[in-house]
Amino acid sequence: MPALSDANVHLIHGVIRKLAHVTEYFVLGLLLFRAFKNNSTDIKTWRWASYSMMVIILFALADEFHQSFVVTRTSSFIDVGIDIVGGFLGLSTTVIWNHLRRNAS
Repeated sequence: MPALSDANVHLIHGVIRKLAHVTEYFVLGLLLFRAFKNNSTDIKTWRWASYSMMVIILFALADEFHQSFVVTRTSSFIDVGIDIVGGFLGLSTTVIWNHLRRNAS
């Protein structure tokens, strides 16, 4: 798309990168919840979600800390927030899904 200005290319690139962060932490939230649940029949949804959220926050902080040592990368607390939002959305989806499944049974 040669008609796009450099500013628009950078904007589109930035949006795609931030959406990738949200997506990967969304999936991480889903997988962590499932790992903590581990086929349990107990109803401890909020406990599993809390443990998952703690791990998501630790992963997001560790990732940005690691990036601070990489010359070609920059670390940002905004990225930590974006990662946490993605994880929260994944956990919210899982909690709602579990709640609806339990009530349908």
